[in-house]
Amino acid sequence: MLDVQAGPEKAVAATKTYTSELLALAVLSAALAGNTQSDRADLAALPGHVRAALSLEPEAGRIAERFSALDRCVVLGRGYNYATAQEWALKLKELAYVFTDVYSTADFRHGPIAIVEPGFPVLAVVPEGAVFADQLALLQRLRDEYGAELVVISDSDRALSLASGKLQLPGGLPEWLTPIIGIVPAQLFCYHLTRAKGYDTENPRMLHKVTLTE
Repeated sequence: MLDVQAGPEKAVAATKTYTSELLALAVLSAALAGNTQSDRADLAALPGHVRAALSLEPEAGRIAERFSALDRCVVLGRGYNYATAQEWALKLKELAYVFTDVYSTADFRHGPIAIVEPGFPVLAVVPEGAVFADQLALLQRLRDEYGAELVVISDSDRALSLASGKLQLPGGLPEWLTPIIGIVPAQLFCYHLTRAKGYDTENPRMLHKVTLTE
């Protein structure tokens, strides 16, 4: 067991628990890989990048207001940020009651893309990195050929230029650390979307702080 030292998680739809666990895994991975000077510098820069991501809240609120009628969508991610897409979709379900499915951008082409029609909302996490070019090509196709309405989280102007909802991440982090900052504007979007729909962010229906399983 690792103590992530984040203090009590008060939200029913846990948020800081997720980001703190990612950070703990990142620090552990860097240590196991040799804890290079470059890794230490990148980890030390994270608090500033998270603050920058938190500053996107006003824009996340504006986008959420525009999408207040959202009741279905898909969320796309790939590589390190496939987990970000999963977490974004989970918060949409837990808080805003949006029927959501999640795909790798690689898998989405092979069948699921058929559900997209003009105006269909597609949310995507697309930071610069090894899989960026492939993701960018898919977003371009979704917008130009299918007429999808895109909400994009990215540190790339090229990806953001395709979207009607743009949440610009700070640049300069290596791809393996982008999930820690990429989820922040997604969580803020879900929070404000829930409020825009008139729901209580602190009392999502049928959810409790502790879920017992047998």
